[in-house]
Amino acid sequence: MSLFALLQTGCLIAFALLLLLAAWQDLRTMQIADAVSLGIVGAFAVWALGGWVLGALSFTTVGLALACSAALFAAGAAAFAVGALGGGDVKLLAAASLFAGTDLISDFLLVIALVGGALGMAVLAGAPISRLAPAADATLRTRLRSGLPYGPAIAAGGLWVAASLIRH
Repeated sequence: MSLFALLQTGCLIAFALLLLLAAWQDLRTMQIADAVSLGIVGAFAVWALGGWVLGALSFTTVGLALACSAALFAAGAAAFAVGALGGGDVKLLAAASLFAGTDLISDFLLVIALVGGALGMAVLAGAPISRLAPAADATLRTRLRSGLPYGPAIAAGGLWVAASLIRH
């Protein structure tokens, strides 16, 4: 294994660890630090550079990944504007989607939707998802209006992408 392949593997491990940190932060505080998303962007930049040196990634592939990320950021910003997503979730979604690129974006979004749906159902059922979630005996209306920590769902999608990229 070449040095650049090891570098890429290290970047994927850093990506996974940052995703786990984001999920943990969101569960504890309903916030995701900007530094986590910036760390993911930095890991992607190094990962992409290593892939380019190895000949595994082209400028077109990286450009399309950036375009996917920009599109998701725009969609996330619209969701933020109507109160459907938090700002940290939007930034994490856009940053993590860089690794998905065009090849894995549908898998990434599908895993996020499935895990997010499961989290939403758990909150509606009264499960104590986070310390900030409403109590199990709260009304359904209160549970519907409470915030949902979506970072774990985004992290699950990103971990799926990281596992898929490591297998290649």
